[in-house]
Amino acid sequence: QVQLVESGGGLVQTGGSLRLSCTGSGRRLNYSAYAMGWFRQAPGKEREYVAAIRWSTGGTDYAASVKGRFSISRDNAKHTVYLQMNDLKPEDTAVYYCAAGQVFRLSLRAAYDYWGQGTQVTVSS
Repeated sequence: QVQLVESGGGLVQTGGSLRLSCTGSGRRLNYSAYAMGWFRQAPGKEREYVAAIRWSTGGTDYAASVKGRFSISRDNAKHTVYLQMNDLKPEDTAVYYCAAGQVFRLSLRAAYDYWGQGTQVTVSS
């Protein structure tokens, strides 16, 4: 089984920054074939796509709502993906989830096989 563990969430003021981390462990992931993504879910809302990165190529993709403010990256040696979040807004408040899978459409939630437990991000106004 694969475990994904997120960290780095917290409380920040509007305009502030946070960096989330997600480390994969357990059964060896076929990292060359996988993509890793970040999703978020605010209270009373559907879980939505934030960003993703293809492990083999480093190709990235972002939701329109975070493009230019968030940046996703990976550390191959540490099996870790990062989400750098800058210029945070109250509407970014949500539980952020890391996910992994052999994904063709990076923004398709159902395509991801493995999920972390989530980390809370709260942006105060």
